[in-house]
Amino acid sequence: MRNTWQQLVLWAAVIGLLSGCTAVPVPETTAQTERLEESSSVPSLTDVGQTMPQTESDSVHASTESEVTTVCTTQVETAEPDPVETTLCKLTLAERAAQLFVVTPEALTNATDTLQAVDETVQTAFSKIPVGGVLCMGENLKGPQQTADLCADLQSLSLERLGLPLFLCVDEEGGTVARISGNPAFNLATIPPMAEIGATGDPEQARAIGQTIGTYLSALGFNVDFAPDADVLTNPQNRVVGSRSFGSSAERVTEMALAFSEGLSERGVLPCWKHFPGHGGTREDSHKGVAVLHASMEELLQSEELSPFLHAARAGVPMIMTGHIAVPEAVGTTYPASLNGKLIGILRGPGVEYDGLLITDSLGMRAITQLVSPADAAVLAVEAGNDLLLLSDHLEEAYQAVLTAVADGRISEERINESVRRILRCKQALEAEERRS
Repeated sequence: MRNTWQQLVLWAAVIGLLSGCTAVPVPETTAQTERLEESSSVPSLTDVGQTMPQTESDSVHASTESEVTTVCTTQVETAEPDPVETTLCKLTLAERAAQLFVVTPEALTNATDTLQAVDETVQTAFSKIPVGGVLCMGENLKGPQQTADLCADLQSLSLERLGLPLFLCVDEEGGTVARISGNPAFNLATIPPMAEIGATGDPEQARAIGQTIGTYLSALGFNVDFAPDADVLTNPQNRVVGSRSFGSSAERVTEMALAFSEGLSERGVLPCWKHFPGHGGTREDSHKGVAVLHASMEELLQSEELSPFLHAARAGVPMIMTGHIAVPEAVGTTYPASLNGKLIGILRGPGVEYDGLLITDSLGMRAITQLVSPADAAVLAVEAGNDLLLLSDHLEEAYQAVLTAVADGRISEERINESVRRILRCKQALEAEERRS
């Protein structure tokens, strides 16, 4: 077991610059071994963060002007200025808040029809709210040239507006979740379900799949893949995850997901592990309602479902998706991880101290919309500790709610800066990787 985990950490180290989106040098072998041994433990009950979101949010007024221009003043004079701090301090508060949002093209413009190209409406909408990322769904992608043009034009909007790249995102897991390889117009080989890859017991196959997916995503212009699915399929009745999971063993899932992530990263694509704290032990579909894990905090910390995410966080993966999964016995509320500071505190707090990006699962799912308004969902998600908010609609309402929360003192400006620093760190790492390739 120990040799296996040592090998996993060495594999994860190969991800290099994109791991955790930091420019920190890869530790020496001795440090890697020590880190591995630490990763075999879980945070204690006293280590877990205690911050909890409000169970009933005050009504959030969406009246704050998007032209708020409070400027960051945290830059410290040094011989070699930090490029992240330099960029942060050039952005207005409104621009920084906009960086928290990842939206579909339709959400950007509030369009009712599917968007497949950047037009004047898109340009105007982006100029007003220069979001941090765009998620393209299958309907947005009609073929290789159209997709490459769409990605290039979207990227140009952000570079011209802010001098920053966009996170251009897609769901490309393989199997049943394949927006591109599952579309005959792209003429690509079918990617098998990850259950088949996991069943081989060979992580090199998962790595090769990650390289394959990363190669065609990068060629089209995407730089973030919402994959791998790191859920451990502990509930045979689970139909949401099913064959998307690498298997029913936490060790197998972790081993395969790390190798898959390495393959993506080698091709310049950021992996995003999903769905924290684990969707494989639930029965409910979070597209339709909150999924529930029944476990005390002690049981959760020792669970198979959580284990891959603890290892991923310690290995420095760049992005983890917080799921609409509640653990009421552990935290005393049915609010899901995506809105729950105590659950997110497992990753951010002592014992793990994850400093990569946390992105919510779509806040347009019924798991969220049946609980709170789009405005409250956005504010609660930021309060809980997420860096990126994934939206399918209601961008203007959610964005103004975050600005209002800052103006009212509910969310501090430094809390916004904290997330934007992580975002900028990843984006600058992507730019550096692109320059080298």
